[in-house]
Amino acid sequence: MHVFIDENGEIRSCYLKAGCQKEGNFRHQLSNCDCISNAHEIQFSSSSTTTSESQEPSSGDQAASALQQQLLLMVARRTLAESPRQPSQDPEDSSRSSAQRKLNRQFYRFVIFPGKWIKVWYDRLALLALLDRTEDIKENVFAVLLVVLVSLLGFLTLNQGFCKDIWVLLFCLVMASCQYSLLKSVQPDPASPIHGHNKIITYSRPVYFCVLCGLILLLDAGSKDANPPVYTVYGLKLFSPRSLQSARDHVIVFLYCFPAISLLGLFPQIDTFCIYLLEQIDMLLFGGSAASGFVSALYSISRSFVVLIVLYAFCFSAVKEPWDAQHIPALFSAFCGLLVALSYHLSRQSSDPSVLMSLVQCKYVPHFLRQQFEDSSADPLPEKMRESVKEILKSDLIVCTAAAVLSFAVSASTVFLSLRPFLSIVLFALAWTVGFVTHYVLPQLRKHHPWLWISHPILKSKEHQQREVRDAAHLMWFERLYVWLQCFEKYILYPAIILNALTIDAFSISKYKKLGTHCDIILITVAGMKLLRSSFCNPINQFVTLSFTVIFFRFDYRDISENFLLDFFMMSIVFHKASIIAPLWDLLQKLQFIMTYIAPWQIAWGSSFHVFAQLFAIPHNSAMLFFQTLATSVFSTPLSPFLGSVIFIASYARPVKFWERNYNTKRSDHSNTRLAIQIEKDAGNDDNNLNSIFYEHLTRSLQESLCGDLILGRWGNYNTGDCFILASDYLNAFVHLIEIGNGLVTFQLRGLEFRGTYCQQREVEAITEGDEDNEGCCCCKPGHLPHLLSCNAAFNLRWLTWEITRTQYILEGYSIIDNNAATMLQVFDLRRILIRYYIKSIIYFTASSPKILDWIKDESIQKILQPYAKWHYIERDLAMFNINIDEDYVPCLQGITRASFCSVYLDWIQFCARKRVEHLDSDEDSPLVTLSFALCILGRRALGTAAHNMAISLDSFLYGLHALFKGDFRIAPKDEWVFADMDLLHKVVAPAIRMSLKLHQDQFTCPDEYEDPAVLYEAIQSFEEKVVICHEGDPAWRSAVLSNREELLTLRHVVDEGADEYKVIMLHKSYLSFKVIKVNKECVRGLWAGQQQELIFLRNRNPERGSIQNNKQVLRNLINSSCDQPLGYPMYVSPLTTSYLGTHSQLRNIWGGPVSLDNIKKWFRSKWLRMRKDCHAAHHERGNAEEADSGGGSGSGSNSKGNSSQSSSSQPTRDGTPQLQASSREVHQRAGRRKPRSQSVQAHAALNQRPPASSHSGPIVESRQPFIQTSTSAHEIAQRLSSSQLSFHNSATSVFSQSPAVPVAGQLTVQDRAAAMLRSSLASSTSSTLSLLFGKRSFSSALVISGLSAADGGNTSDTQSSSSMNIAMGPSARAASQATRQLTETCEATDATEPRPRREAGPAHALFLSQNLECRRASQEDMALEDTASQQSLSEEQ
Repeated sequence: MHVFIDENGEIRSCYLKAGCQKEGNFRHQLSNCDCISNAHEIQFSSSSTTTSESQEPSSGDQAASALQQQLLLMVARRTLAESPRQPSQDPEDSSRSSAQRKLNRQFYRFVIFPGKWIKVWYDRLALLALLDRTEDIKENVFAVLLVVLVSLLGFLTLNQGFCKDIWVLLFCLVMASCQYSLLKSVQPDPASPIHGHNKIITYSRPVYFCVLCGLILLLDAGSKDANPPVYTVYGLKLFSPRSLQSARDHVIVFLYCFPAISLLGLFPQIDTFCIYLLEQIDMLLFGGSAASGFVSALYSISRSFVVLIVLYAFCFSAVKEPWDAQHIPALFSAFCGLLVALSYHLSRQSSDPSVLMSLVQCKYVPHFLRQQFEDSSADPLPEKMRESVKEILKSDLIVCTAAAVLSFAVSASTVFLSLRPFLSIVLFALAWTVGFVTHYVLPQLRKHHPWLWISHPILKSKEHQQREVRDAAHLMWFERLYVWLQCFEKYILYPAIILNALTIDAFSISKYKKLGTHCDIILITVAGMKLLRSSFCNPINQFVTLSFTVIFFRFDYRDISENFLLDFFMMSIVFHKASIIAPLWDLLQKLQFIMTYIAPWQIAWGSSFHVFAQLFAIPHNSAMLFFQTLATSVFSTPLSPFLGSVIFIASYARPVKFWERNYNTKRSDHSNTRLAIQIEKDAGNDDNNLNSIFYEHLTRSLQESLCGDLILGRWGNYNTGDCFILASDYLNAFVHLIEIGNGLVTFQLRGLEFRGTYCQQREVEAITEGDEDNEGCCCCKPGHLPHLLSCNAAFNLRWLTWEITRTQYILEGYSIIDNNAATMLQVFDLRRILIRYYIKSIIYFTASSPKILDWIKDESIQKILQPYAKWHYIERDLAMFNINIDEDYVPCLQGITRASFCSVYLDWIQFCARKRVEHLDSDEDSPLVTLSFALCILGRRALGTAAHNMAISLDSFLYGLHALFKGDFRIAPKDEWVFADMDLLHKVVAPAIRMSLKLHQDQFTCPDEYEDPAVLYEAIQSFEEKVVICHEGDPAWRSAVLSNREELLTLRHVVDEGADEYKVIMLHKSYLSFKVIKVNKECVRGLWAGQQQELIFLRNRNPERGSIQNNKQVLRNLINSSCDQPLGYPMYVSPLTTSYLGTHSQLRNIWGGPVSLDNIKKWFRSKWLRMRKDCHAAHHERGNAEEADSGGGSGSGSNSKGNSSQSSSSQPTRDGTPQLQASSREVHQRAGRRKPRSQSVQAHAALNQRPPASSHSGPIVESRQPFIQTSTSAHEIAQRLSSSQLSFHNSATSVFSQSPAVPVAGQLTVQDRAAAMLRSSLASSTSSTLSLLFGKRSFSSALVISGLSAADGGNTSDTQSSSSMNIAMGPSARAASQATRQLTETCEATDATEPRPRREAGPAHALFLSQNLECRRASQEDMALEDTASQQSLSEEQ
């Protein structure tokens, strides 16, 4: 037997010699040194293996031979391991033997310097088990520095004599463990957030050890100071030697517990700790918002420090010297103005600087980002974010300037010092009243179960009872009230309170420095900035903090109060931690979570461990649990159930974002998968990957509307870190609010599976089922009072960690309709219809292609298509064509001919050819028919090839249809002519198969509709423009969904749990209704932390573990399944997305849009033009009155007759009174027969062609009056704009003067009623204009002035008679115009029954028509000058 061993001593192979050969004793066959160095082959032979059986030749049995070789190999290995080395008598043999033993040992080359290495006698696996492998030189240098630093600080700490006896050994063990963790880290660590090797966790323990030792040395040095500065705040002596020594001893004890704390995972990894520390400092001291990462936290605290330095400089210059109460220094007033302006600006900015940096780079470095923008051009979100930030910056430039000027003026007026303390009491009472109504009463009245006793909301939205929502959410009156109360609270009330306290405290500091000048100034600056930013961002809980501050420091502990500003600042930290996350609120929410989770009557045991844990947790759920709850509330750390049981343990501190890893879903499509994978199988054909696009679209919808909906109160009260669940029929999304600013909200959405597990479905049912039908009270069912819940229902609602805040929350989305393709194509008749539409679609795209003339004239293509031009050509392919699905199939010829094709599809070809603009020959022998015939044969052959030549089978047919739908065309050799121009495939055949599926879907609703070629052509043309039909793996599908296209269609292949089916998915853009469920955020954080510890540190891989079983009281499965993968299994996790206030359309109507220079310029211009117009009208009116006095004698008689006739015929009209609008032809004829009085009026009539608003309320004077409309060119408008202002007085006098009545007896006609409503609309429009100019209080005086002007000109030809006219505030001009257009068709029939009424009216009626024409033109001139602000004012008056 020969055994071959490599240089490392491992046996590679062996073979047996022939049976006739025999081996001698054990010997080395080493011929020379070359054999050792080159071949490294050693032949071993053993006498123990030379038995008679081994010498016999093989019998030919291969199995026995293989077994024999394995046995001999085992014997050889044992011989090699156990046989002793024979001592060589030759010195040369001895040296060779020792060299061979050295070659058999393994070592690892450890490179010290380039070209210099040492041998480490361990193999790779053994060395990895002992040490971590770090190849980066930076990591090695940092590790060496940490080792040196740990040794140095440990030596200094021991040298101080803090440790005695056994504690010295313990301290040395702690120090050694920190040093060894740099050589071999703990993997996985209890605080590690990711699976596998975590590099960052390696440096956590040494860094914490250095921080604690440095803190010990610093506190010790402070405690030994002979004359330390002592500050007394709230009766506590800060920085005294005794307090510093006590703190030092506590830190030493904490350092002794370092191994136990590390084992429990209470130390986060170092980057998480840095983010948490910076975020808490910014939130606690400066009123900042949450951070999204380390760069975000560093950016936020840096800008806060910069603002603090600027404000400190102003405040120090103003307060360093005492000042009088009657004279406030200008520097202090400037400080107040800057404080308000900068705090407002900081509250409006996000903590993430990426969008702002992108905006700056777009402005100043466009070439650097050009390639990046081209790559992301399909996604509209980045550009939308930049536009929102640009809009905020432009608005802040104006608002901050105005706020600084107003704050400076108010501070310099000494109103705060003059009216103290009366002003403070009034402001406190007003703040509490407004806060109580805004943030408690109104949200409770809008909840699904107000105060958990009432069965339905008291303040209901319009869509509350609607089963199917077809429009956006209606803006209710209480939502407007809620917004305006918030504005008053944020921008007026709390700034006044803080400026009042700031002025009083600064005045006292200027007289007496309690903590020193610098310390006092820093405190009031920090307190003012923090309170202002908190009030601007989210003032929901500010009234509670303010009330508790006043009660606690004014009544309970008045003696320890410092000043109100500092009291308010400290109480905001105790309550809210930057007004958002607080020990008190966290404590209450943690207690609610714990009590609900461990309640004995609703325990949901997920495993047998939970049963035993319930018994052992009885002593645990007492003082120890309460201490943990209090400690975790102070440090904002989650309290998680251990393995899902009722035993709670604390986790490490996390920022508001919670997850350290920036995980978000990456969609798999054709743009990021290989072509081979796309052809062999569908890229990401699982439902989760395909359905994730709907959650991505939901994220985009929330990006536009979430911030506005939160401000409108549609989600109830909210704070940073709150968690909500949006539940609908098939979408269940988890929304986590991370950052809340002034006009912005940053959130993250996590989409759950459409078809979840059994546990998930049970919890979804608990959300959707109502409590109104519950009539139980304990064990009986006595019922409940009307509109109230039963006792059992009210009791159950109080023992939940979640609450339904809204049942009908409207968002823009897609309604999904899926049909089984196998059902629709089961029979041959339905497949024949699909093939027919397929061929007709190919013909349509061929005839409508802009390259059809090039294809017809291409000689190479026509040469190849010569066989198809022959009428006797027969396309025979029994595997491809079939009489069951091909209408042009000829059974006797067993194929398809050109004649049979033309008999079926020639009419359609000719119809499509006639639709082209240029002439296209389409007779039977034309090249167009030949090309269409060839392409139709090619398309059907490609479908048969994709179906594996088994199109008669349904499964094969569906497989081929799906292959062609996604673009996988297998072209036969005889069809390779199509490669002459790839557009024949891309622009003709590929869209044809997709269009045929859409037509096949629609034919179920109207089977015979598409038999008409015109209808079919229009349908295909419409679908091509409006409907997106493509495969879901195509990037165009995602782009279409995110672009909010109206309708989409696709064919999906679903392979799930043994089911292999094809579905036709149709998406229609619509409005979706969601339930909004608010979940206890401490419950969410605790369950997330428990899953992370269980799966990463404890490595529990059980898919049915007890911690994910359903628990309806806490929604345990829904929350745990929303964790980042692989901890949870969400379908989609969005990146951090910021929603801005300016993208909400309804709030734009309330706020009036952003404040910008252009909007201000337009507003002032409109007001100036309005004022000039009225002044010129009043001046010119006196001249007309004087002219009327000189020659107005004959008008008196007609006026008196008109008065009597009008008074007898006037009657009140109702809402059903029709309106009349003449047709355009009639208006043109009438305008041509009249000579207008002023051409400038025509110019303004053309400037604004909207009909005037009409009023439907109150009695309206009715008379015969036509409806006239004129227009001029834009050139005439420019020339006559100045003269129109001089003649506008005619409109004012004609509006407020009474119109003459035509002496006609009997019932009034439709024109009469329309004319009367027109005059009422003119009065409404002018009254709204006067109200906008003069204000609502002086509106009556404006009417009196206008009435006097009309009375002065009563004898003129324009104002012939006077009678009473009610000027009512009617609907807007747009609504009146729409109603007029709707009634035009109704009134045209009535006009036809009255031929030429105006020709018989006489001169009086002609004069009346002239006056009415001027009235309408004047109204149009008035409406042409309206801007956005005036339209908003008119809608509010309405």
